[in-house]
Amino acid sequence: MIDRWTRGALIAIGLCAMPAPGIAQDDLDVAPDSLSLQVTTDPSMIECRRLEAVNPASLAFLPLRRTFNDDFDQHPLASGRWVPHYAGGAAWPEARYWGGDGSDFKRKTSANGEQQIYVDPRYAGRAATPLGLDPFKVKDGVLSIVASRTPPELKPVLFNNEYISGILTTQGKFAQKHGYFEIRAKLPVGHAVWPAFWMLADDGGWPPEVDVLEGRGERPGDLVMTTHWRIPSTQKIQSCGFDFAVGDASSAFHNYGVLWEEDRLIYFIDRRPVSDIKVPIGFDDPMYMIVNLAIGSKFFLGVGPVDAESPPSVAFEIDRISVYQIDMAQARR
Repeated sequence: MIDRWTRGALIAIGLCAMPAPGIAQDDLDVAPDSLSLQVTTDPSMIECRRLEAVNPASLAFLPLRRTFNDDFDQHPLASGRWVPHYAGGAAWPEARYWGGDGSDFKRKTSANGEQQIYVDPRYAGRAATPLGLDPFKVKDGVLSIVASRTPPELKPVLFNNEYISGILTTQGKFAQKHGYFEIRAKLPVGHAVWPAFWMLADDGGWPPEVDVLEGRGERPGDLVMTTHWRIPSTQKIQSCGFDFAVGDASSAFHNYGVLWEEDRLIYFIDRRPVSDIKVPIGFDDPMYMIVNLAIGSKFFLGVGPVDAESPPSVAFEIDRISVYQIDMAQARR
């Protein structure tokens, strides 16, 4: 989600239907205390590949134990697990997220061409008191991050952004090195609509970045999973990822996840491995999670700028977010 397409990145993108090389031994609609994922075990010499036809001999089940879970049975800000804005750090590009609570620097990524501002009930923008805007709705155990057009009378107070929307991050609350990170969600569609579930290093640096899921709102059923890293010798950003076709992604809940092992990252749809990459250099620190609904983009294919066809309101529906750690004791048995 952070200015990834404009820094000389080397990008490998392809569209394919979701493959089915194997399936985990667990129900998809729950986050059990322990989980087994079918993973690739062949030597991780291939830098980035889509797993369309996997040799069964190269697959094995990996045991994991749950370390984080939010079923969103209550407002996300009531649990203390989430923060409704970026926190940032000195290593972030141009320290662009250092703005105070009254600014919009921690509440959008301007370089991407985003046209929303992330709000929460306590956010005041340029006003002297909180505006009471709440983009987070919870019903029947489902969190909806709702983006809606900014009321005209609030535009000057909200830095003239076209939309108000929401973001949740676990920076300063929860981070983990290695393990499996998963969201169960429905992806919204529409002109300029850009839902995402992604991860950044807890030390505030960028990259590395792991985009577990990004929806292309103008291409229903099309989603992308991408890894970003920096080449130390040149300081250039490189990226590798693939598009996947999930036809009912906007109408049905699916699980989207990434397994971060010591030597590779494996991406999953409904707990089936769909792509993997040898872990690039720089993946040294624990990572925290971000889930958000952006509106508008300059560079991300399938998400253009806001126009007359952009929906007046749209929701990113999230059933749960879960994290697991590799159970080394079980793995050795």
